[in-house]
Amino acid sequence: MELDALLDKAKTDVIDEASDAIGRSRSTHYEKAGEEFTRQRLTALYELVVTAIQSKDLTPVSTFAESVASERFDAGFDIAEVQLAFNSLEGAMWRRLIADVSTPELAEAIGLLSTVLGFGKDTMARAYVSLASRKHVPSLDLTALFSGVES
Repeated sequence: MELDALLDKAKTDVIDEASDAIGRSRSTHYEKAGEEFTRQRLTALYELVVTAIQSKDLTPVSTFAESVASERFDAGFDIAEVQLAFNSLEGAMWRRLIADVSTPELAEAIGLLSTVLGFGKDTMARAYVSLASRKHVPSLDLTALFSGVES
């Protein structure tokens, strides 16, 4: 089966799986936003990923990731929560590809998916950290990692 057709066919199942994973995470902000909001955001991200794979153009992914980072930072999301949707969707898409893509096409399919999602996660993280570096954010306070270290 062609990758495009597989991704179109798998959309609902992948969104269901990713949404369930986010629900299990007990993320305060996602719980507060509700399942419908979460599914809408996952669907938008899924469609963006599929379009980027088809077009081989990461520009819209960059724009989306930077926008999400800014929105979520302003809303008080922790960086781990910001990455949660990407990670949940990535895991669900990987499992679908591994289950349904034939071995000869699997490396390319996973390479395409990993390129798009990896780029999106990296862009989003860099944008979030850039915003956070201008303001103290508890999730980025790494001093606890070095407590008790005497020179």
